[in-house]
Amino acid sequence: MNSPNATAEFAALVSRVESCRLCAADLPLGPRPVLQVHPAARILIAGQAPGSKVHKTGVPFDDASGERLRDWMGIDRSTFYNAKKVAILPMGFCYPGRGNSGDLPPLKRCAETWRTVVLDSLERIQLTLVIGQYAMQWHLVNLRTNLTETVRAWREYGDGIFPLPHPSPRNNIWLKKNAWFEDDVLPHLRDCVQQALYCR
Repeated sequence: MNSPNATAEFAALVSRVESCRLCAADLPLGPRPVLQVHPAARILIAGQAPGSKVHKTGVPFDDASGERLRDWMGIDRSTFYNAKKVAILPMGFCYPGRGNSGDLPPLKRCAETWRTVVLDSLERIQLTLVIGQYAMQWHLVNLRTNLTETVRAWREYGDGIFPLPHPSPRNNIWLKKNAWFEDDVLPHLRDCVQQALYCR
């Protein structure tokens, strides 16, 4: 991606994503694609969809979920928001609206239209954090019976991928019930993040 043509092509792709209006009729607050990508990124955060606060700011994980995720990863905001280090690519780029028990699922059309082409442009990714069930269904093979068991089996997915629960405060009860996640998984996650960022 060092050539001027490749750089221009990548910029054009991001511009097309950011101006996408395919799902406008299905988005209660209208389209506002939120993502963070650069061809030099070493870590990919594969999330679900922006929440209402992120829709307002246009900054991915600019909320309590982001604070917890950065703590899990062991990095500060400046590293997290450095697109040359961390790519943030949700399954749906726009806020999908709210349902009876929280935000609605990401709209499938978004991933079907954009995900593969954007992922193919991120050639230097060393570590992928797969957050939540919708991202797991796309990125993982051999899913377990539920999210808890998939996260518990994190070692089986290799050094380059980490299945994670969503860091939302809505998952506080899950985190209390599954203390092994903080004790066992997070130290390894932080080690992998450092290796991906700083080891050649």
